[in-house]
Amino acid sequence: MRDRKIAGISLVLVVAGGLCLAKQPESHYQRKWCEAQHGRTEVRLPDRTRVDCILDTHAVEVDFARKWAEAIGQSLHYSRMTGKRAGILLIMLSPKDQKHLDRLLNVVQHFNLPIDVFTTQ
Repeated sequence: MRDRKIAGISLVLVVAGGLCLAKQPESHYQRKWCEAQHGRTEVRLPDRTRVDCILDTHAVEVDFARKWAEAIGQSLHYSRMTGKRAGILLIMLSPKDQKHLDRLLNVVQHFNLPIDVFTTQ
C-alpha cells in the first residue's frame, strides 16, 4: 500500500513538473521564432524601447495570446519608429488561446490596421 502511495505521488509530481515546463518565458518563443525568420531580437530604438524582433520588412511584437490588446499598440509604435510594417507574433499555448487570436484578428480587420499577425506554439 505504501509503495502505491509513493508511486502515485511520484506520478503526480512528474505530470505537474511536465506541465510547468511546457510554458517557457516569452523570450524563448521570441528567440526561436525570430532566428527562424533570420531576424534580430531586442533591438533598441532611439526612444529606448526595444522591438522583440526586427525582420527585413517587419517590426514584430511578441506576446502571449492573453496580451493581444497590448500587442496592438506596441506593434504600431515599433512600426512608426522603424518605418517597417507592424507585426504581432501571438504565442498560442492551448486551444483556449484561439479566442484571443480571434479578437486580435477582428480588431485588425475592423479598423483596417496595418498589422500582420503570426502565431507560434
